[in-house]
Amino acid sequence: MIPKRISLFYLIFTILLILLSCQKKKNISKKETSNNTEVNKLIATANTLFDNHKFNTAFYYYNEAIFKCNPEKDAENYIRTLNRMAIIQQTHGDYAGSETTITKALPFTKLVKNQLHIWNLYVTLSSNYLDTYDYKNAILYNKKALQLNVTNWQKLAAKNNIGVALIQEKKYLEALDIFIPLETKKEVIRNHEFYSSLLDNIGLCYFKTDHSGKDLEYMKRALEIRQEINSPLGLGKSYIHLAQFYEEKNPSLAKKYMFLSYKEFSKINYIDGKLSALKMIIRNSSNKELKTYANSYINLNDSMHEVVQKAKNQFAKIKYDSKREREENLKLKTHKAENELKLERQKNRNIISYIIIALSLCLILILYYYLTSKANREKIEAAYNSETRISKKLHDELANDIYHTMAFVENKNLSLAENREHLLNHLDTIYSRTRDISKENCTITTDENYIVLLKEMISGFSTSNINIILNDLDNISWNEINKLKKITIYRVIQELLVNMRKHSEASLVGINFKATDKSIVINYTDNGKGIDTEKIIFKNGLSNVESRIVKLKGNIDISTNPDLGFKAFIKIPF
Repeated sequence: MIPKRISLFYLIFTILLILLSCQKKKNISKKETSNNTEVNKLIATANTLFDNHKFNTAFYYYNEAIFKCNPEKDAENYIRTLNRMAIIQQTHGDYAGSETTITKALPFTKLVKNQLHIWNLYVTLSSNYLDTYDYKNAILYNKKALQLNVTNWQKLAAKNNIGVALIQEKKYLEALDIFIPLETKKEVIRNHEFYSSLLDNIGLCYFKTDHSGKDLEYMKRALEIRQEINSPLGLGKSYIHLAQFYEEKNPSLAKKYMFLSYKEFSKINYIDGKLSALKMIIRNSSNKELKTYANSYINLNDSMHEVVQKAKNQFAKIKYDSKREREENLKLKTHKAENELKLERQKNRNIISYIIIALSLCLILILYYYLTSKANREKIEAAYNSETRISKKLHDELANDIYHTMAFVENKNLSLAENREHLLNHLDTIYSRTRDISKENCTITTDENYIVLLKEMISGFSTSNINIILNDLDNISWNEINKLKKITIYRVIQELLVNMRKHSEASLVGINFKATDKSIVINYTDNGKGIDTEKIIFKNGLSNVESRIVKLKGNIDISTNPDLGFKAFIKIPF
């Protein structure tokens, strides 16, 4: 009856939730409109500005697109847009802002089918880590890019990026292992910018690993290609590497390359390159020349920090203004709808509250009656089991003794002293059995007299033929153990000793007590005839022992076989 009631209430509650959920989805679907067209227009505008190097305005339109783009439904546009924003911030030296922007895209990479977008994301992130001297992460994300399903060109570029990061870590031999196989790739050779950069890096690695001859050869080959394509960035890097090569061998030639490097970097205002060239010039200058270039370095460094900070502030302002404008527009759009739905929502909340309260009260009442009924059943069952056990003992042990005693009285001459003595022995046996049954089912004192009562019970099983050795009982802090556990220990030991006396024919019994930090350990051993392990659960009262211990979340381990005695290891937690 009770399970049916519970199922009915759950069914009503589930139906209510489904109806409310459907209503919410309907309301949301009315409010949502397709804005893919608007997002695509914003991205197209931003891309045009980006290609024309109007980065600040491009950043604004990209940021607008991000606010309107749903990353779960349009993950490709979301990732591609964030990647462009991160590149703009990275170009302006805002590496922290770039990392914050790009990492927003990482949770949505699993939703993208075209893995080229993920490749661009990983490469931008690795470049950001490279610029912030986090070379391990730079290598990690290039390795992730290598695992993607992209063209061979993208894979070669990722490998080259790993080599560049290894150069920064001064692992030149490992970098060479990556660069050398790339030298013969057709895709690399056809791309003069890539090929010249590769050759220059190989030359630098050979120079750093003291491979005389090869280093200068590669550097010059790279320089020739860069002169042909007139790449200021590439030429600046070639000149600075040649300056490093000649710095000790030919200082005047090295200084010439330093100035050439500074000149090429200045054409494109590559601040990091100009600073690197100035460092070398300062290191190889003296007197007035040293002072002049030191001042140039300081001024350039200060201006760079100022530009970077302005860029950070500008990008942060664009994000903030866009967010504030969006929030204000959203408030205006939703204000009217909120007023119209306010009354309806309040009414729905009241209805739901009443239903939930009613269902909760019903469930509490059902649970209360169920638990009460269960507890009553358990009490009745326990009483029945106790009565059955006592009845069985009275029938199996006491009734047989009384019957034999009555038969003895009827058939024997009690005037004889021998028969009277025999009768007294029978009566004493009956008294002992009655006392034992009384002790087994009497109320157990768990106060400070508990240990005395426990000892008396154990000693009651000791006879002229049975010796019981008790160890470390007094070492247990019994006052710290709760009442239920004391009663269980008493009954468990009593059951084991009753089982011993009735079945084992043991002459020696050992009971050892031990207290650990978390439990009480009892080791019981006797030298009786043992028990068949297949029958332990169902005979000899051991099922009572096991059930009592399990209720306390303890455990019992029994070791016994016919003619090999009986051992029980009992562990009860505090």
